[in-house]
Amino acid sequence: MITIITRGQIQGGGRGVGNAGRPGRSTQRLTSCCAQPTGGNKQFYTLRDPYRGEPLDTSGRALFSPARSGVCQRAVLVSAPSQAAGRLGCRLAGPPRDLLRGPPPPPRPGPAPVTSLRPPLVRAFDSFAFADWLAQVFNSKTAELLSHHQVEIKQEFPREGWVEQDPKEILHSVYECIEKTCEKLGQLNIDISNIKAIGVSNQRETTVVWDKITGEPLYNAVVWLDLRTQSTVESLSKRIPGNNNFVKSKTGLPLSTYFSAVKLRWLLDNVRKVQKAVEEKRALFGTIDSWLIWSLTGGVNGGVHCTDVTNASRTMLFNIHSLEWDKQLCEFFGIPMEILPNVRSSSEIYGLMKAGALEGVPISGCLGDQSAALVGQMCFQIGQAKNTYGTGCFLLCNTGHKCVFSDHGLLTTVAYKLGRDKPVYYALEGSVAIAGAVIRWLRDNLGIIKTSEEIEKLAKEVGTSYGCYFVPAFSGLYAPYWEPSARGIICGLTQFTNKCHIAFAALEAVCFQTREILDAMNRDCGIPLSHLQVDGGMTSNKILMQLQADILYIPVVKPSMPETTALGAAMAAGAAEGVGVWSLEPEDLSAVTMERFEPQINAEESEIRYSTWKKAVMKSMGWVTTQSPESGIP
Repeated sequence: MITIITRGQIQGGGRGVGNAGRPGRSTQRLTSCCAQPTGGNKQFYTLRDPYRGEPLDTSGRALFSPARSGVCQRAVLVSAPSQAAGRLGCRLAGPPRDLLRGPPPPPRPGPAPVTSLRPPLVRAFDSFAFADWLAQVFNSKTAELLSHHQVEIKQEFPREGWVEQDPKEILHSVYECIEKTCEKLGQLNIDISNIKAIGVSNQRETTVVWDKITGEPLYNAVVWLDLRTQSTVESLSKRIPGNNNFVKSKTGLPLSTYFSAVKLRWLLDNVRKVQKAVEEKRALFGTIDSWLIWSLTGGVNGGVHCTDVTNASRTMLFNIHSLEWDKQLCEFFGIPMEILPNVRSSSEIYGLMKAGALEGVPISGCLGDQSAALVGQMCFQIGQAKNTYGTGCFLLCNTGHKCVFSDHGLLTTVAYKLGRDKPVYYALEGSVAIAGAVIRWLRDNLGIIKTSEEIEKLAKEVGTSYGCYFVPAFSGLYAPYWEPSARGIICGLTQFTNKCHIAFAALEAVCFQTREILDAMNRDCGIPLSHLQVDGGMTSNKILMQLQADILYIPVVKPSMPETTALGAAMAAGAAEGVGVWSLEPEDLSAVTMERFEPQINAEESEIRYSTWKKAVMKSMGWVTTQSPESGIP
């Protein structure tokens, strides 16, 4: 994903607030409100909507529309309509008296209010599903999404368990997203010269090798879900001493087909073009971010070969303690270190765009997709966590400057490093391979829906799976099991079962898998989460969100703009030294509207459904035995 950032003040265009009016769900708004004196020297202020300039009553609804005046921006939580003004609290901006009783602070230096949109912008590119690329443009002052464009990318399945994409198609889709988004900005009378920075977010482990002389990929990108390296993993695991798992201690990762090192090892063993390019010192390796940044900053004409710490930490070649490529790991996997990209922070200027509508704009943010979502959800404090629902499901919990190693099947990974001289933050991660991908499978393979959105309608028709359970272990099971022998099953079928029940069971499967990694997270951290912050494309499915609250038996909280991955990339790009159009200081962070889903079933029913799911998971294991070593290209 590429994010473009703008900075400035915008008048108009705000959304209304209030209660959703349904049991189990309420809408909360975190908003930058305006305070204005209401009379003489008295210390009383009227809350105003910053977008419309209208006074707000205690529920956040506009009362009347006088002229705008006296704006001071503070973030305020406006929740249920029954709350009195005196109970409204300032979020991140100090105690309530700062806004409700204290005098307004002096205005900050900066541009005067304008009637047309002329702010600095930040653009983000994101592979938000493993078959899609998305460009989004954000205002750096308000975090408002101004424009976006999405392109679907073809997936290739040369053999069972193999998943590939064309790196050149990915690059072309990025250029298309740039051009189309800039066209849309023009239709909104927004000058693209206001675009001040670009951020990149990508699915992390997908592996590319290309020729630095010709700029051509030497093989398709091997996607993170790909299973061709299972026998490679098994042979490598025999070389790790049982009492000294140096791979996990250095990387925080289990030896698995999931990560880049074994995919790169397969390419070196099986693709002659890759072998020859390495021998002739022409080969470059990278995850998708490296391929894009190298290509966008000039390619064969001086392109920058780099990655950031979050993507490097998913290769299984990177020491997460020293923040460097590890010689012992490279020797273990047989990877020549000269083909690896330079490792940079997640927020700094890597280079300038060398072509297209945004020529000359700095690329200054780079984060793996799940780290970008953690930043976009503003989980900057130790213990804050988010769950992203995309192709897979990924629960990350910020553990601060300390590497926390899991005893319950979770990964230890780099969360972010937002500047060259800034400290690194780590996270515990629970990774689920198949979430949104199961909906795509129902659409493309079974044909029971024509569009992904239809899944909610089918599930709503029945409101239950009627005892049907779906374990979508298409690529084995990731956290907390790490069981490559598992395969997908649908069980509990009767003559009464129809496609609606299967659709409902598919949504339940996503929620059950999240429950498993949340339970593991709670055991590792010792303090159970009181609510779950969520994001990603699937969160627009209200049936799914309510199911998730029921199965976790804690509230689920969703931002109004679910694609926080793009927002995180934008924040990193805009905050980079030399760009400086996005402040990451707590008091400057933009507020968001939140939708909350409360559990609607009793705890006993939730536990019964979960225990039955666990039985189904056990039945999915042991379906696949080791195959002959993978070799050759079909």
